[in-house]
Amino acid sequence: MTARPQRARPGSPELQALVDDLAERLGRSVAVDDPLVRMVCTSRHFGDEDPVRIGTLLQGRADNASIRYVLAQGVARWTRPGFIDGRDDLGLLPRYVVPLRERGHLLGLLMVVVPEKELGEPETDAIDRAADLMAAQMYGEHTAADTWRTDERDLVRDLVDANVATRTAARRRGVERGLLGEADHVLVTLVRLGRGTEPVRQSEAALWGALEGFRQTRSGRGLVAIDQERATLIQLRDRPPGADEVVAQTARVLDELRTFLDPSVAPVIGVGGRHPSVHGAWTSYEQALVAARAARRLPSLNGVGDWDLLGELAVLLQLPEHALNASLIPEPLRTLSGTHGGDRLRDTLRCFLENAGSIPRTADALRLHRTSLYYRLRQIQEITGFDLDDGAHRLTLHLGLRIEELLGAGDDVAA
Repeated sequence: MTARPQRARPGSPELQALVDDLAERLGRSVAVDDPLVRMVCTSRHFGDEDPVRIGTLLQGRADNASIRYVLAQGVARWTRPGFIDGRDDLGLLPRYVVPLRERGHLLGLLMVVVPEKELGEPETDAIDRAADLMAAQMYGEHTAADTWRTDERDLVRDLVDANVATRTAARRRGVERGLLGEADHVLVTLVRLGRGTEPVRQSEAALWGALEGFRQTRSGRGLVAIDQERATLIQLRDRPPGADEVVAQTARVLDELRTFLDPSVAPVIGVGGRHPSVHGAWTSYEQALVAARAARRLPSLNGVGDWDLLGELAVLLQLPEHALNASLIPEPLRTLSGTHGGDRLRDTLRCFLENAGSIPRTADALRLHRTSLYYRLRQIQEITGFDLDDGAHRLTLHLGLRIEELLGAGDDVAA
């Protein structure tokens, strides 16, 4: 269920009229973007169009590099108008940017193309008057949109609630409203943002911008709930998504978030299990929570945890945060780590266990002669006191290695 990058919703006729009127007064190209720098409406050209503006008109939004550049100027935090410099390499002329705010909400950005980076007082006065009218118009539209977003958020929350009665009532409500079908396959994806430097409202807008394209696709539909630095996406379709679809989807979401937000936010995604009916939404959600935790703890996952691929880590990650600590690492494994050459022996042990104790496969994987492998395994047994032919001993050591991985302890375990 892959979505294309979304453009902002078209502006109302009233907003379009304000944009056109200002452009005619100034004799300059004018546009209103949403807080993610996606075009809402734009005027005609006045001979000052640049490649970014032309590309935006053709594609429905600017390219990601241009969006990143504009947001990097901090425009989402501006409280007063200002210029942003042009960038020849992006095909961007300088712009005069006015943050459109009403009652504390950043509703959008008014952009005027000003190649010379200079405006007279009559021009800035006209822009200020128009900006006030645009902000008021957009606030009314924003309030109406907030109502249905809140309703959808409440439905999503109830569908994954721990209380059975709450979930049952939510499913009934969703079916009555035509949003759910009893035969739908379900997949829940959770997106979490780290504590970066972005304002909460910008983070919420970015989450919505990254997920809204999945609300209606050719292969199914989705429901979205945004809650400050977290988003839940419930996807419904007549068949479960394939592995490639899930990979493409999560890559698309991360790419969008990295476009809209500062790198310090470090988003992660947790993908729950695939379930054959909407009754499984709660289970998939709980699994997505665990998968998101894996994505945060394991850099090797590159920001995406998938429940179906976690294996035994899925069990360990359901331990409470305070309990998942170095005290869980078995003492024999600590002893091995603190031994001279412990790194090499630990890597050998890991490879041996991940190859189900197969000597040929382990030797091939390590590019090691079997005689040398047997020697290392004897060393491991002598140091740990564990018998590598004993299933319980193998399990204990393997779980210990997995806990090390989750803790990111590595060489510091012995300390």
